Amino acid sequence: MRITAASMTLLFLAVFSLNSCKDDGSSSTGWNYNDSDWGGFEVRDYDGQVTGPGLVLIEGGRFTMGLTEQDVTYNWENVARTVTVSSFYLDRTEVRNVDYREYLYWIYRVFWTDYPEVYKRALPDTLCWRDELAYNEPYVELYFRHPAYQFYPVVGINWLQATDFCKWRTDRVNELMLMDAGVLELNPMQVNEDNFNTGSYLVGQYEGMVDDNMEDLNPAGTGERRVRMEDGILLPEYRLPTEAEWEYASLSLIGNQPYDDEERIDERKIYTWNSTSLRNPKHGSWQGKFLANFKRGYGDNMGVAGELNDNADITAPVDAFMPNDYGLYNMAGNVSEWVMDVYRPMQSLTLMDYDEHNPFRGNNFQTKALDADGIPEEKDSLGRLVYRTVGQGDAYVDEMVSRRNYKDGDVKNYWDGDQVSEASYNYGVTSLVSDKSRVYKGGSWADRAYWTSPGSRRFLDEDQGTSLIGFRCAMARVGSPEGNDFKGGNNFSKKDMK
Repeated sequence: MRITAASMTLLFLAVFSLNSCKDDGSSSTGWNYNDSDWGGFEVRDYDGQVTGPGLVLIEGGRFTMGLTEQDVTYNWENVARTVTVSSFYLDRTEVRNVDYREYLYWIYRVFWTDYPEVYKRALPDTLCWRDELAYNEPYVELYFRHPAYQFYPVVGINWLQATDFCKWRTDRVNELMLMDAGVLELNPMQVNEDNFNTGSYLVGQYEGMVDDNMEDLNPAGTGERRVRMEDGILLPEYRLPTEAEWEYASLSLIGNQPYDDEERIDERKIYTWNSTSLRNPKHGSWQGKFLANFKRGYGDNMGVAGELNDNADITAPVDAFMPNDYGLYNMAGNVSEWVMDVYRPMQSLTLMDYDEHNPFRGNNFQTKALDADGIPEEKDSLGRLVYRTVGQGDAYVDEMVSRRNYKDGDVKNYWDGDQVSEASYNYGVTSLVSDKSRVYKGGSWADRAYWTSPGSRRFLDEDQGTSLIGFRCAMARVGSPEGNDFKGGNNFSKKDMK
């Protein structure tokens, strides 16, 4: 049989088609996946994102962001506009005293001998309870440490401390993920820079106590390798939620569609619960009880003895009061909560037609600091990778030349009309707004009901804490926005299309 060029082409196409249909082969090249004889390119099965400890999946969508109450302060700083928020995860409750004490204990154990300032910098400001005309010394001494308050929200934490807590939590959870996967062994004797850090581990600057590394299918490799992000074992970082995420989760509109399979919300919410009242409207023993921990009026923090209206003169346990339709507790009242955003007055008017998908002000784009060979610089004394702001420094100005989506690494002031906020807002003279002003959301135990509405917003410098502000952590959702049991997009079969 004479083999022609045409028949060879047909044979190649047939083999290519066969290989491209295999579950373990590439539809682009026909080469096998996960096969050292074919080069060892790995494609891992992935069942979906594991829900990290303490988190709840918040299915995203569009919503009307902004005030639903009357703008009684006439600031016009949160005018209603439609935005879309991607699905994400959020803590079911506020971070508790016991959680933060666990964090401090770890820092003390790992860093105290050589870097005691790390521990001191993380301590909450327990003096935040003091008031010139009130006797709050018991809270100063006991609120953070006493077991009676261990499941109450931690307060006196500034924005910077809350952000550091999120980073620490990311590393502890990812370390646990590697232990559960059988890669690392439990190592409670980590000291100084020799502690597990997700970034340092991924670039090979942390070894740890290895139990069983991953098999390396690269024929030129050593036969084993450390976990990569492509393996799907490590989780995205814990972080503070954005203002839009926090407000969206607080409104919990997932429970407000009148019927299934309808894309409409027939009424706006004032509060996080499905009622225009601050009291439980349902008949029964709880009828008339307050649904959140707030201040009813001047001098009334909890009602009358024998019939306390919210049963909490200061904070309450984090799982007290009515959860919303996402199962989140105290998204109104108890303590206000830090979010990631830098504060700007009239932000909603300035960016009305711009910030429509995952709106956020405060980006400072970072990249790993590399040496002359393009290798990440050695981790710092705390075991963390060194990062720098993109484009900053004489050697890195050219990074921005070919960029189309941004021209500066620090864009907190983008579309804000100023280059340095302190100069524009005359910080400390005519304004308290600066690049260090951070948004906090929701009402607290000492606030009137107006501030419990999800659209309300206030600000405080990032290095200050009060007895009224706590926080909870968020995490990005990867993959399908509906959860692991669903595929992304609308997937029609041939039968559906007939």
